[in-house]
Amino acid sequence: MYQRVTLDNGLRLVTAAMPHTRSVSISFFVGAGSRYETDEQAGISHFIEHVCFKGTKKRPTSAEICTVIEGVGGMLNAGTDKELTIYWCKVARPHFASALDVLVDILVNSTFDSAEIEKERQVIIEEINMSLDSPSQRVAMLIDGLLWPGHALGRDIAGSKESVAGITRDMMLDYLSKEYQPGNIVLAIAGDIEHDEVAGAVSRAVAGWDKRRPRLDYTPYRGGIGRRVLIEKRDTEQTQLCLAMPGLSITHPERFKLDLLNVILGEGMSSRLFTEIRDKLGLAYSIHSYAEHLLDTGSIAVSAGVDNKNLAVAVRAILEELSRLKELIPEVELSKAKELSKGRLLLRMEDSRSVSGWMGGQELLTGNILTVDEVIAIIDAIMAEELQKLAGELLVGEGLRLAVVGPISPDEPLEDLLKL
Repeated sequence: MYQRVTLDNGLRLVTAAMPHTRSVSISFFVGAGSRYETDEQAGISHFIEHVCFKGTKKRPTSAEICTVIEGVGGMLNAGTDKELTIYWCKVARPHFASALDVLVDILVNSTFDSAEIEKERQVIIEEINMSLDSPSQRVAMLIDGLLWPGHALGRDIAGSKESVAGITRDMMLDYLSKEYQPGNIVLAIAGDIEHDEVAGAVSRAVAGWDKRRPRLDYTPYRGGIGRRVLIEKRDTEQTQLCLAMPGLSITHPERFKLDLLNVILGEGMSSRLFTEIRDKLGLAYSIHSYAEHLLDTGSIAVSAGVDNKNLAVAVRAILEELSRLKELIPEVELSKAKELSKGRLLLRMEDSRSVSGWMGGQELLTGNILTVDEVIAIIDAIMAEELQKLAGELLVGEGLRLAVVGPISPDEPLEDLLKL
């Protein structure tokens, strides 16, 4: 079970005691991500995440920051997504206090040294170059632009080389002052801890973190008219494709049903896509599907790498599997998908970092933490008829979008294939 408290400055603290472990995972979830950025700011959330590790008043270099954690065998990292930024570390229980001190330090006291910003700017541009050079990563960027045209959700989280080049220190500090406020942050701690002890330690650690009114709004995605197919011609040995359509938000009551449909479609080696596209047809080495749930929208997508000459064949085969989801799913297959979903969830919860992520992400994005048992009960109650109904509503030809990276002509008539 989880315990939750809101501190005087607005910071929300959620904890989970895992007395059977010897570790503690500390995760700060900040309500800052690429969807909150203007076009001029594109990439600033990710840029700030990098620079926060470059030095504080107390620990002037990145090496001094990392050594506190890595020097005792711990792990320290961060990541930026569309709707949140997470800073986390995992350490053995005796090092909890110093790990908490490091994370608070980089969030509150980072110096944002101008010289370090310039060095990190080049690092991020190289990171962008690396993503652009990877066809599988590039096709994922392109499909977002097709799903959410003209909206911040359709941009790359890291921004572009041009936008990153234009981000100044003043822009960062202004963004930081609005987003990195206690009321816009959730601290999730899981492991060999007791709630009252942790709450006291956190209160002391963040005592100087002033309460200000954070920016909590975002620009909703209202839908837009955009192209359905985007081909980026590359001289590659293989063609990467991503076929996607709109899905459900993180608060939608049907989202767990969509997740179960996704498991049946393309999660694991016994999924329909793997069995049909790889095992039977031999069209792809790697193929999988995924569902993404955001605050006000979502998507379901299929990603694969295929031989250049087999692109159209593979797209037709994938669409056939999508279409089959509209049929009543056999009880044996439904039961298997449920057990896979529940089993993987339970296995994740053995790790303190996964537990802290489970709590923090839900609290920040939905304000409500479902327990594992509650989610398992939801999964168990899903009926085949409900999945068939949802598939009929969501899997429609008009919503299909296709992104392709490979040696394919931009004039290839692929849009004619997008029918369900």
